[in-house]
Amino acid sequence: MNQVTVGATDFRQSVDFYTRMGLRLIVSAREEYARFEMPEGDATLSVHLQDREPESGPMIYFEVGDVDAVVARLRAAGIVFESDPVDQPWLWREARLRDPAGNRLCIFYAGVNRRDPPWRLPVTD
Repeated sequence: MNQVTVGATDFRQSVDFYTRMGLRLIVSAREEYARFEMPEGDATLSVHLQDREPESGPMIYFEVGDVDAVVARLRAAGIVFESDPVDQPWLWREARLRDPAGNRLCIFYAGVNRRDPPWRLPVTD
């Protein structure tokens, strides 16, 4: 997967939010659609204007090398978190937040445990 689109109830506020998160704005159309590049790699994330906040939906994960440092930088930029960085039982360090439209986000570090946790199922042919 290399592209995710989330809803935005306030287009300008969402563009500002993801720009402060460190994403690079590459498309902005009609004050209703914007696309961003990740700071590393070739994945993109888009926001599309909608009438109301999402009632539920997926959580979008952003993996970083140092969760605590990134959270500190984002807080200094005015980003509000719902939870501080914490080590989870599934061997990831995470901090959770929401974007201006209420979409759930997670800043995390999993390293090898994202694809190869100790409880990974054996590969079968």
